Amino acid sequence: MRSLRARLIIVAAIWVVAGVSIAGVLLSGEFKGFLTEQFNQELEEHLDELEGIAEVDEGGRVHMQRALSDPRYSVPLSGFYWEVQRNGAISARSNSLEGPMLQVPIDAGSDAQVHYHSISGPTGALLIAERLRWMGGVKEPTRIIMGTDKRLLDKVLDRFNSVLLWSLGLFSLSMIVVAGLLLAYAMAPIGRLRTAFANYRSGATADMRGQFPDEVQPLIDDLNSLLAASGEQIQRARAQAGNIAHGLKAPLAILTDEAHQLRQKGDEQSAAVIYEQCRRMQGQIDYQIARARTAASRARPGIAASLTDAADSVVRALTRLHADRSLRIDNEIPPGVMAACEVQDLNEMLGNLIDNACKHAKTAVAVRLDDKVAPGFIRIVVEDDGPGLPPEAWDVVFNVGERWRNEGGGSGLGLAIVRDLVQLYGGKITLGQSVLGGLRAQLALPSLSQRAD
Repeated sequence: MRSLRARLIIVAAIWVVAGVSIAGVLLSGEFKGFLTEQFNQELEEHLDELEGIAEVDEGGRVHMQRALSDPRYSVPLSGFYWEVQRNGAISARSNSLEGPMLQVPIDAGSDAQVHYHSISGPTGALLIAERLRWMGGVKEPTRIIMGTDKRLLDKVLDRFNSVLLWSLGLFSLSMIVVAGLLLAYAMAPIGRLRTAFANYRSGATADMRGQFPDEVQPLIDDLNSLLAASGEQIQRARAQAGNIAHGLKAPLAILTDEAHQLRQKGDEQSAAVIYEQCRRMQGQIDYQIARARTAASRARPGIAASLTDAADSVVRALTRLHADRSLRIDNEIPPGVMAACEVQDLNEMLGNLIDNACKHAKTAVAVRLDDKVAPGFIRIVVEDDGPGLPPEAWDVVFNVGERWRNEGGGSGLGLAIVRDLVQLYGGKITLGQSVLGGLRAQLALPSLSQRAD
């Protein structure tokens, strides 16, 4: 489980349930002990009353001066019983008691102290309090027994446990809900931080903005400072790349002019060699500057470009450029598609691919999106109805300065630059056979949604 919020809620729920369960067991046990003590105390009070109204005549028979004050001992099988035993026989018993003599455990005490036992009675388990008394000056002791059905105690205890269970259950549920709400409130800044970062990555904001707690705000300030410094480094890298290109432009122009002078003098072979080398040098300069610029851009998050706008712009320009050929360029890119790359780089990649398709197409070029792509990426498909390329050429044409069998014009850098640009952004480009009959280029780039809500 990766969710920190879910982990904390589960731990809190386990802790609450465990704590409340332990408290419930302790409370139930404590109440049971208190209730049992109350029952025993009541039995002892009735035992004292019964002993006070009992008399032994000269023949050793036990007589009661009056009935007990509690009327329940007069109701048959009420669950409240008393019995007086002498010489192993019943001397007297309550009107509520029926059946054989109560069987007191063999290990019952032989002194005058009160002893408590659980025995079998006429209506089930019976809790008794009993003690011995030497009455009327006789040698044999008289056993006085007072009992109450255990079911009466269990009934009260079950009712208490039911109320306790429901109350503690509702309390646990409320505690878990409150814990969840507290965690949601405490982790809300993390959600705002995620939104701020998403807005920055999408290019909607220049830095990570928002209201954050005092514990988080210093970290946000440090990140914003780091992002600002990174942006300045990128600008310097781009300026340096431009300076290199400008510094090499003049020497290349001089060399090209020298080649022209040689051609005018009739030295065609030397002029051709210089022309070719100058072309290669210019291609390498363009290629390396494009790589340097994109590497700097890729190091900075928060870049975004509209694929829809870029495709519209490139298609409009190339439609005008190839207007004399009556070439149809179908742009099927839907609105609202965003790519996580620089606008310049996206325009350059699309421009190279669509222009290459236009140069070799007979009548039609199609630009569309492919739905079959990994999450987090978009796949742009550019295809034409031209002659295409054989499978063995699909890798060769990506090499710097390479053209398949030297057909067509150009420097041979277009596809190489596209390949390096897309790789620097973590994407991929592949070639294949188009359903239109020509070449199909598939460009996979990281996608980016619009501003986070």
